[in-house]
Amino acid sequence: MNLDEKKRVELIKLPTGNIADNNNSMVNQGVMDTAIKPVDSAMKMIGRAYTVQCYPGDNLALHQAIYAAAPGDVLICDLHGYSNAGHFGDIMATACKIHGLAGVVLDGSCRDSEDIKELGFPVFARAFNPSGTVKESLAKLAVPVTCGGITVRTGDIIFGDCDGVVVIPQEHEDEVFEKALAKFEKEKKIVEALEAGKTTLEIYGFDTLVAKKQAF
Repeated sequence: MNLDEKKRVELIKLPTGNIADNNNSMVNQGVMDTAIKPVDSAMKMIGRAYTVQCYPGDNLALHQAIYAAAPGDVLICDLHGYSNAGHFGDIMATACKIHGLAGVVLDGSCRDSEDIKELGFPVFARAFNPSGTVKESLAKLAVPVTCGGITVRTGDIIFGDCDGVVVIPQEHEDEVFEKALAKFEKEKKIVEALEAGKTTLEIYGFDTLVAKKQAF
C-alpha cells in the first residue's frame, strides 16, 4: 500500500534527525550505515520499501525490481556492500523516474552520478564505480533484506536526505511520525527563542546541569 500523499507532503519537510530520534523500535534508530549517502546532497525521499536481494556485480535483478515495485515505492537493493561494479546508472534512474518510484537505496555502488544529479531522481549508494556488471542472476523480490546494516521489509517506510537513510517499521510508522512532527514543531519554537536572545543552556536547562557537574 502506497504512502498516503497527504502524509507524504506533511512528512517530507522533516529532517532525518527528527525521524531517527523517535524511531527507538529499531537497532541504531533504524539509521543505515553512514557510508550510504545521496548522489546529490539536495535529494530527499520518502516512500514504502520494495526490497530486492541481488548478486554482487550483477544487475539483472535490479532491472526486474524496477517494474515489480509500485509507483511511490523506494527500491531497497541488497548488494551485500559490493562496490567493485557500477550496478545502477542513469538509464536505470530514468526508468525508475518514468515508472514513478520515489527513490533507490543501494547497499553497493552506482555510476553515472553526474547524470543522475541532473535527472534529479533520488539515488542513495554506498559507493561509486564506473565498472560494468553481468546480467545473470534473477532477483529475490519482496523478501526481508539487510541494507546498510538494517533489516528492511517490503512496506516499511524509507526516509532519506543529505544526512542518510532511516528505516521505519510499518507497524510503528504512525507513532514515529506523530512524535517526529511534534519534535519538528518544538524545534521551531526553540529557534524563535534563540532569535529572541535566549541560549541553548537556558532553553534546555543545561545551565543547571553544567553547574552540578562543576560542583564535583
